[in-house]
Amino acid sequence: MKQATSEKIVLSKEKILSLKKYTQEHKTKATIQILNSFIPFIGIWVLMYLSLDYSYWITLGLGAVNAFFLVRIFIIQHDCGHQSFVQNRKAQKIIGHLCSYLSAIPFSYWAKSHSVHHKLNGQLELRDIGDVTTYTVAEYKAMSKGKRLGYRIYRSPLVMFLIGPVYYIFIHNRLAKIQMPAFQKLKGSVIVSNLVMLGIFATLGFTLGWKEFLLVHFTTLTLFSIIAIWFFYVQHQHEHGYKQWKKNWDYITSALKGSTYYKVPKVFNWLTGNIGIHHVHHLNPAIPNYNLQQCIKENPWLNQFPTVINFRESLSLMSNKLWDETQQRMISFREYYRMEKMGLV
Repeated sequence: MKQATSEKIVLSKEKILSLKKYTQEHKTKATIQILNSFIPFIGIWVLMYLSLDYSYWITLGLGAVNAFFLVRIFIIQHDCGHQSFVQNRKAQKIIGHLCSYLSAIPFSYWAKSHSVHHKLNGQLELRDIGDVTTYTVAEYKAMSKGKRLGYRIYRSPLVMFLIGPVYYIFIHNRLAKIQMPAFQKLKGSVIVSNLVMLGIFATLGFTLGWKEFLLVHFTTLTLFSIIAIWFFYVQHQHEHGYKQWKKNWDYITSALKGSTYYKVPKVFNWLTGNIGIHHVHHLNPAIPNYNLQQCIKENPWLNQFPTVINFRESLSLMSNKLWDETQQRMISFREYYRMEKMGLV
């Protein structure tokens, strides 16, 4: 059966250049975002600590709220990694590193891997840096039973949205495993980041009590990891996404079709730093998060290309497991085995 290829999205030079004005950093907006992210986070963190005297369930509830403020802090780190948050590059690094000690995601190393994700998102040759591992139908068909089982376990909701996020935050980000030459000089930064966090954790642990500190901070980090991975999953694992081999791959199509527009309620959009407007972010990552809303409001043409999805609709994306090159869409394991039974794969 002949494989389909996704139709390329072509934008005029004028449209691309029209987005440049939204890349302008705004000192006041950046300062306000720092204040209304860090101050509530620290305040709720203290309340979580005090609530342990009453009930951990109160602590857990507060942790769920604080996890979203940590997402907001991470988006500041994310923008600093793109060098889009403030104009002063030195200040940007300082802010990014400070955010990283709270998010537990090393600033420089992660920013480098994230930049690879942006440059090559949707290229089937490189799916192991900054992406959720996704096999094609043909690759899954060629697997042994053991490898299929391993992949099914990896893509299960329990692993993908609970065990995986916890592993990503607490273990994966402590290691510098990428072998590409460009990452070798950044391995030391991961070690330094780990040592700084260890020092912060030790200070707070001995001062506040290890049990209390771990219950508060690790609860927040765990819930933060689940929210962050969920958003990333929804942004790139939608049914009619974009995945191509390098010879057919196109940056603009990858940005606008390979990323969703995740329309969540305004409060969650604010708490997650507008990261749901992911198609615009991928089209031009130099646009700081605080300018994304204005950008799509003044340029409605941007929203005619991506998959627009709300929270209820996004739940169905959990069944997407394999990329079908023939149909140019994600399919479930159930669909695959039905097709296999009919001799279609």
